[in-house]
Amino acid sequence: MDVYEAIRRMREKSEKRECFSFSFMSYSYERGKSEGIVEIQNARLRKQSTKEKNRFADIMLNFINLDTLEYGMCYQVLLLTYEGEELELS
Repeated sequence: MDVYEAIRRMREKSEKRECFSFSFMSYSYERGKSEGIVEIQNARLRKQSTKEKNRFADIMLNFINLDTLEYGMCYQVLLLTYEGEELELS
């Protein structure tokens, strides 16, 4: 499955208020470093807050980790898996 199909499925599940699992490679542009692979077992996408100013908003996914209730974000192109299936960039 490619990354964009996975994102479409994430959006569908989130609209239905269902959760999904995924993983991604972390990366901080400001710090110029990664903390490695992040795995989220129960997540749902969320809209970007109007208070958040992010110049990369168009290429980021905003999510909530339903296990910890923490908000997070990741670059779309750094998605690695969706529901245990490895993703490809097309």
